[in-house]
Amino acid sequence: MTIIFEYDNVTSSDSLEDYTRHKLSKLFERNEFVIRADVFFKTENTTSDDTGMIAGIRLSAPGPRLYAEASKTSFREAVNDCTDELLRQLSKRKETFKTH
Repeated sequence: MTIIFEYDNVTSSDSLEDYTRHKLSKLFERNEFVIRADVFFKTENTTSDDTGMIAGIRLSAPGPRLYAEASKTSFREAVNDCTDELLRQLSKRKETFKTH
């Protein structure tokens, strides 16, 4: 399980990285074919109070890469949304593997 973190105009945070590793470990355990995760954190100036902290996660697995991005009030909420979306995408990918 390889996880690479990239920060764009955001200071790095060990607690945020640990939280993200914990959330991604569940995806890695359920899907042994996932090789690597690239996690991106960036901020954006928005007029809405509900957005601005953006997390993006790209998973390397057989076939096309899987990607999810979310913009929320905190990075942890954005990571939660991304992992939920990736779980949905992985379950679809797993179903296609079973049919062949």
